Amino acid sequence: MQSSFDAQNAAVRAICADHADQPTPLLPILHAVQAHLGYVPDTSIGEIAYALNQTRAEIFGVLSFYHDFRREPPKLHTLKVCRAEACQAVGGRAVWSAAASAADNGGDVDVEAVYCLGNCACAPAVQLNGHTLGRVTPERVSNLVAGGNQAEVSS
Repeated sequence: MQSSFDAQNAAVRAICADHADQPTPLLPILHAVQAHLGYVPDTSIGEIAYALNQTRAEIFGVLSFYHDFRREPPKLHTLKVCRAEACQAVGGRAVWSAAASAADNGGDVDVEAVYCLGNCACAPAVQLNGHTLGRVTPERVSNLVAGGNQAEVSS
């Protein structure tokens, strides 16, 4: 029976082999690993470096430069908080602070900054698991992150 670690490395090796004929395969490999595993585990850096004949530092440098790559498994829910000007002008900073503070207290919600959700007329806006919500208050977002009000986006 294959361990989880061995299975992950086998998947990473297969992804590297699938991209071997590309002239600059690192970013496509990182995207494919994240799409397959949900994140790019630190344990895969060595496999990717070996496949591309690069150093681990080179792979880590690219992986850490782009903030869209996850190095930890994603949590159950994702909350995107708009940090653009329209949201900032009507209380977006307080919403961001409340969301970040609530997420720091634990739970299954990843909080991410985004720079427009296309909901400027109802700012400040957030998006929980793909459902956009407008006119969000710090109290409401704290409740969302705490999981007490996620039912409002599931209907």
